[in-house]
Amino acid sequence: MALRARPDVPSSWQPGHSPALAVIPLLLIVTVCVVDVLSPPDIHLGPLLVAAPAITVAFAGARLTALMGALAVAAQALIGVLRGVLVTANIQAQIAALVIVSIVCATVCVVRDRREQQLDRVRSVAEAAQSVLLQPLPTHAGPLRIAGLYLPAEQEAELGGDLYAAARTDHHSTRLLLGDVRGNGLAAINNAALLLGAFRAAAHRQATLPRLAVHLDAAFRWDTSQWRPPAEHDTNEDFATATLLDIPDHEPVVHLITCGHPPPLLLRDHHLIPLTAEVSHLPIGFGGAFGIAAYDVQTFPFEVGDLLLLYTDGVIEARDADGVFYPLAERLTEWTKDDPEDLLRHLQDDLLAHVCGHLDDDAAAVAVRRSAV
Repeated sequence: MALRARPDVPSSWQPGHSPALAVIPLLLIVTVCVVDVLSPPDIHLGPLLVAAPAITVAFAGARLTALMGALAVAAQALIGVLRGVLVTANIQAQIAALVIVSIVCATVCVVRDRREQQLDRVRSVAEAAQSVLLQPLPTHAGPLRIAGLYLPAEQEAELGGDLYAAARTDHHSTRLLLGDVRGNGLAAINNAALLLGAFRAAAHRQATLPRLAVHLDAAFRWDTSQWRPPAEHDTNEDFATATLLDIPDHEPVVHLITCGHPPPLLLRDHHLIPLTAEVSHLPIGFGGAFGIAAYDVQTFPFEVGDLLLLYTDGVIEARDADGVFYPLAERLTEWTKDDPEDLLRHLQDDLLAHVCGHLDDDAAAVAVRRSAV
């Protein structure tokens, strides 16, 4: 399961979503018409009718806007008839102005609605592409229950520099990757896609976790530097912090390789245990540059009922209005009995409340609970 925070598209820009608001220009037309007819001859409120189509543009489409414009023109003509001034130049000028304004407002609606439709199509294509890159995690893998959370810093984005992926191996284990690519924007998305592709291609067929780490580092470093001049290969600053896990089905342990990433947290009953590796390797993309040919694997107990939380620094470095970091460890002790999905839902709500709904960096988390085989 994957939880993603996605802002809703404001419905007020879409025709037919706010029918109650149509009462406002209607009341304006009726009020202006009645007051103008009942007012002394030297008082003319007809010009205020131009506000009716102008207001309608804010919440309706071209049809309703044109209808309000037509009603405003009719009301102006009615005022002219009732006051006996319909054939005067002043009333005819006001009617002509209303017609022009109504046409302009309806045209604006047509252009805006077409632009919205284009944006919707682009958004749907982007969502499809991003869902392919950051595929949902499986809810079950052997004895494991898994859930993922992704919170983009940029509105309406579904993929940034944070990433996660899972794969099953032939020797009955589940491998997980959680990473954070340096930077943001399109460059970070490109590198995240690269790392995800390399993991999916090799995670199920590399015999050991260290060999998988070497493969990811080599693939990442090669792809990010293949088009650079040779003189710039050693100055390439593209890298990704990452945590690699291998969780056997029939052995209550978790094998871990940390590449410059925050340590996973193990929740057992009401206790919180950081799985801090004795050796934290350089981020993915730097290993080959420094001649690292092997990665050390740390093994930790992971028993039935334990819950493991992986997270990126976007979670622990999120700050509130006073600059206080999000207290992840403190919060987790309150949710130790939750399922992975519920825990991440609590985390999402609490984290967004802590930052008042605005993250400065992408945040991702993966929760894994071991059940009985």
